[in-house]
Amino acid sequence: MATENPDTDRATVSTYVPEYQKQRWADHADRMGMSQSEFVRTMVQAGRREFAVEGAEAGGETAETEGREDLSRPSNPRGEAFEDRVVETLSESGHLSWDELVASLTDNIEGRLDETLQELQADNVVQYSGRHGGYSLASEGPE
Repeated sequence: MATENPDTDRATVSTYVPEYQKQRWADHADRMGMSQSEFVRTMVQAGRREFAVEGAEAGGETAETEGREDLSRPSNPRGEAFEDRVVETLSESGHLSWDELVASLTDNIEGRLDETLQELQADNVVQYSGRHGGYSLASEGPE
C-alpha cells in the first residue's frame, strides 16, 4: 500500500482569467523557459513572499512570520513587506555589500514596470502621452 506524503503529493488548481491575460502569462512563461503551470506556481509563491496576508495564522508558511519573534508589533503593511525582503535576502545570501543588496532588492524592476505599464495601458487604466512626456491615469485624460 502506498503511503501519502502531503509534502510531495500534487493536486490540481484551476483559475479562469481573460484570454489576453492567459496569453501574457504564456508569453512571459516562454521567455522564462517555463511551462504555464510552473510560471503560475512560481509567481504565486513570489507574491506570497512579497505581501503579508491579513489574518494569517502565526506559525504559517508566510515569509512574514517565518522565524520572527516580533509578531506582536503593530501592523505596518508597507514597511514590513520590504523589511521581510531585506531579511530574507540576507538570510539566503549571507554577507552582501550595499550595491549587491540594492541589486538583489531591485532585481528586474525595469522589466516589471514595463510589463505592468503595458497591462495597465491594455486595460485603459494608464495612458502614455508623448506630447506631455509621460504617463497618466486614463480617467484624467490628456491635458
